[in-house]
Amino acid sequence: MKKALWITLGVLIFIVIVIVLPASMFVVDQTKQAIVMRFGKIIRVVKDPGIYFKQPFVDEVAYFEKRILLYDIEPEKIITADKKTLIIDTYALWKIADPLKFLTSMKTVKLAQTRIDDVVYSHIRDVFAKGNFDEVVSLKREEFLTRVTELCRKDLTPFGIEVVDVRVKHADFPKENTQAVYNRMKAERYSIAAKIRAEGEKEAARIKAEADRKARTILAQAYEQAQVIKGTGEASAAAVYAQAFSKNEKFYEFWRKMQLYQGLKGIIIFGKDSDFLKDLK
Repeated sequence: MKKALWITLGVLIFIVIVIVLPASMFVVDQTKQAIVMRFGKIIRVVKDPGIYFKQPFVDEVAYFEKRILLYDIEPEKIITADKKTLIIDTYALWKIADPLKFLTSMKTVKLAQTRIDDVVYSHIRDVFAKGNFDEVVSLKREEFLTRVTELCRKDLTPFGIEVVDVRVKHADFPKENTQAVYNRMKAERYSIAAKIRAEGEKEAARIKAEADRKARTILAQAYEQAQVIKGTGEASAAAVYAQAFSKNEKFYEFWRKMQLYQGLKGIIIFGKDSDFLKDLK
């Protein structure tokens, strides 16, 4: 009898250890947070990691991520202030800040992502529509994204969602507009290049004209100086000749005639009364 009692007691203890005890415990790791519910009613929220107890077979535990989650939003078209159509590809970093609000409003992550999609696109469209194309693709885009993040965070906080950041992966033109935009950009670059080239040619012509003017001035000054030097030299030579030949005027006259005859070409016929013949006698 006692043996049967001990066996029954052992079976009960075994059932408690194997079945009841695990059912009355739950573990929350560092990446999770949990909500304990009893018949659909929320009993408590557990955010710290550890081992916790609950009523077995009665309480249910719902786990939610504590880490930052990434939601990649589908690309959407927006129209900027200068009437340019862009396809904006964005993503949102978010986390479940209040699991109690999240469970009562969103219930699932999939439903929460749908809500995030709507809110982010709405604010992206409104904020980016206030800027022109150059601002959207420039550093000013950071200001737009900061504003979008603030608006999204404000709208999603009541749902227990904290928007950490909203980012743009890239902003592109629609495919049907891409070639036209490239052609316009190409034409603008050609126009700028032609303008720069024309300005360069104009400047080159000005520099060349200035150089030619300076060259003509230098040549004229050099020619003038050369003529002065030449004239001075010839005058000095004439003075020397005059001084030298004044000592014998007849010889100077004869020497000048010999120079004159030396320069003549062909056959020369002299008469008997020629001064040349007279000088040779």
